[in-house]
Amino acid sequence: MSDQSARVAAVFREEHGRLLAALTRRFGDLDLAEESASDAIEAALAHWPAHGVPPNPGAWLMTTARRKAVDRLRRDRTYTARLAELRVEAERAEPSPVVAEDGGLPDERLRLFFTCAHPALAEEDRGALTLRCLAGLTTPEVARAYLVPVETMAKRITRAKAKIRDARIPFRVPEPEELPERLPGVLQVLYSIFTEGYAASTGPHLQRLDLAEEAIRLATILRRLLPAEREVTGLLALMLLVHARRGARTDLDGLPVLLDAQDRGAWDRTMIEEGLALVPSALRGGPPGRYGVQAAIAALHDEAADITTTDWPQIVALYDVLLTIAPSPIIAMNRAAAIALRDGPAAGLALLDALADDPRLQRHHPYHAARADLLTRLSRHPEATAAYRQALTHATTTPDRALLQARLDALDS
Repeated sequence: MSDQSARVAAVFREEHGRLLAALTRRFGDLDLAEESASDAIEAALAHWPAHGVPPNPGAWLMTTARRKAVDRLRRDRTYTARLAELRVEAERAEPSPVVAEDGGLPDERLRLFFTCAHPALAEEDRGALTLRCLAGLTTPEVARAYLVPVETMAKRITRAKAKIRDARIPFRVPEPEELPERLPGVLQVLYSIFTEGYAASTGPHLQRLDLAEEAIRLATILRRLLPAEREVTGLLALMLLVHARRGARTDLDGLPVLLDAQDRGAWDRTMIEEGLALVPSALRGGPPGRYGVQAAIAALHDEAADITTTDWPQIVALYDVLLTIAPSPIIAMNRAAAIALRDGPAAGLALLDALADDPRLQRHHPYHAARADLLTRLSRHPEATAAYRQALTHATTTPDRALLQARLDALDS
C-alpha cells in the first residue's frame, strides 16, 4: 500500500465513527447517516487520489456527507416527513449536561456508543451494531467477526436499527445520574468484542487480532470522551496489558502457548507500560470496579519475570475482591488456578472439583483442561486423560483442539 493510500485508509478509519455520529445527530436517522457517510467516502475515493488528501479531511467528509443527505431527502418526500418527526423527538431529548473534557459539547460518538449499547436492544445485536457504526466495519466484515452468514448479520443489524427507530430510542448521552446504570452495558459490549479477539470462540485461529485491536481503539476513544470514569480506564488498561502478550500466545504452528511457557521477551513492552500507567487511575477514588481489578491482575502477570516469581498471593487476593464485585464461575475457576500456583496442585484441584456442578463450567473447555493439567501434575494420569477428553468435546477452535489432542497423546504414550 502506498503512503497516500495508507493515509486515506487511516483517515477513513478515524473519521467514520465521528462522521456517522454527527450525521445521526443532525438528521435523526441512522440509516440515512450510514448512506450519506458511504456516499461521502465514495466521493473522497474518487477525488482525493487525484487532488490529494485535504488539510482537514474530516471537515471535507462532513460537508460532502451533509450535502449528500440533503440530496437524498429532496428525492424522497415520504422519507423527509418521517425524518422531521424523528428530529423533533431528538430535540426534545436534549440537552444533556454531560460535557467534554475541555468543557465543550461532547464528541458525537459518545451518543452513538450509548445508542448502540442501549439496554432495549438484544445483547447479541449491541456488539454487531457497535462494530458496524463506531468501528466502521462493513456488514460482511461484522459477519466474519461473529462467524455468521452475511445474510444473518444483515438481518441482525437491520433489526437493531428498527428497534432504535420503533422504540424511539433517543440519540443522546445519558444524564449523569443514569451513567452508573448505562455505562456498564457499553463497557460489556467492548469487553465482549475484545474477548472474542483474545480467544476466538470458533474457527481456525486462537486469536482474532483485528477484533482485539478494534476494541482497544474504541475503548481509547471512550476514555477520551469520559476521562473521569474509572472503569473505562480500567477496561482500557486491561485490554492493553492482555493484548501486549499476543505475539507469544501461539507457536509457529499456531498452537496455543500457555502463560508459563511464553517468551516474555516477545511481549509488547511499550503497550505494557501504557497499560501499567493507567492502573492506578482505575483503582483510585472509590470502590474498585471489575475491570480495574482485572487490570491489576494482568499488571502483576506482565511485571513478573517468569511464572515462578509472579506474586501469586497478591493475585489470589485480587481474585477474592473480584469475586465479591462480579461473582462468576469463570472468575472462581481462575482463582482456583492461581491458588494451585500459590499452594500447590492439590489445593487448586479441590477448588475446581467444588465447582463441578456448575453447568456453565461443564461446557467450558478451559475448566476441564485446567483439571487435566493439575491431575497430570499429581500423577493421576487416568483421570487426567478423562479430563482432556472432556475438554476436547467442548473445544471449538482448531488450535485449542490440536493442543488438547497433543497433551492427550502424550499421556496415552
